[in-house]
Amino acid sequence: MLVIAWWLHLKMLAVSVFEGVFQVIWPLFFATTAFLVYRQADDPEVMVYAGLGAAVMGIWSVIATTASGVLQRERWLGTLELLVASPTRFALILVPITTAMASLGLYSLCSTLLWGWLLFDITIPIAHPVLFALSIVVSILSIALIGFLLSVSVVRYRTAWALGNLLEYPGWLLCGFLVPLTLFPTWATWISYALPPTWGMQAIRDSASGGSPWRDILVCLALGVVYGGVGALLSETVLRSARRHATLALT
Repeated sequence: MLVIAWWLHLKMLAVSVFEGVFQVIWPLFFATTAFLVYRQADDPEVMVYAGLGAAVMGIWSVIATTASGVLQRERWLGTLELLVASPTRFALILVPITTAMASLGLYSLCSTLLWGWLLFDITIPIAHPVLFALSIVVSILSIALIGFLLSVSVVRYRTAWALGNLLEYPGWLLCGFLVPLTLFPTWATWISYALPPTWGMQAIRDSASGGSPWRDILVCLALGVVYGGVGALLSETVLRSARRHATLALT
């Protein structure tokens, strides 16, 4: 059921012109800025670092900005009450939606890598293609579970989408997409290590450079499951509160 729901939502999102522009063109502006900055170092390895980071950065941006408003969108469409009344557990309805959103980040990943290759001559060496693909899949899944937790955490706020936007830029830094974690103070690195994309990004870089990404993949997956479990518990609590106070519609 989860796979079918994910596929249906992915097909609906994939044909949206707005989502296409948002997932492809918008991230290229930020990727171009990063490439222009890192190009000043005149070091091919630095450009590879920036190319991979900018490519994965788009997946995080998709979730941070859209997952926070997924329930608000259902509320506007008038389908939130139907989803809540469904016999299927609410978490099992939301996870395929956020997973489909994170999967659209592949648009951004592929377009950014192609953009960097065509305009900035960035060639990404991939030493372990299978592990590279596995790292991307695990990263997408873990980021989707963060999006699930985010969506149920802000369901009581009318401006949930704005709260999600607040997390986009700090996530770029804390997850190590463009800036090495060694440059951050210790307290910031502890936050970084609690975020699954940090480990997913390390796994992608290790698999591309020929290192062993297994530890990073497993930690990324485990943290994603933890975020998903917390989101499932929180979703039931939020729904009970919404039913008790009749605030599901927030109108």
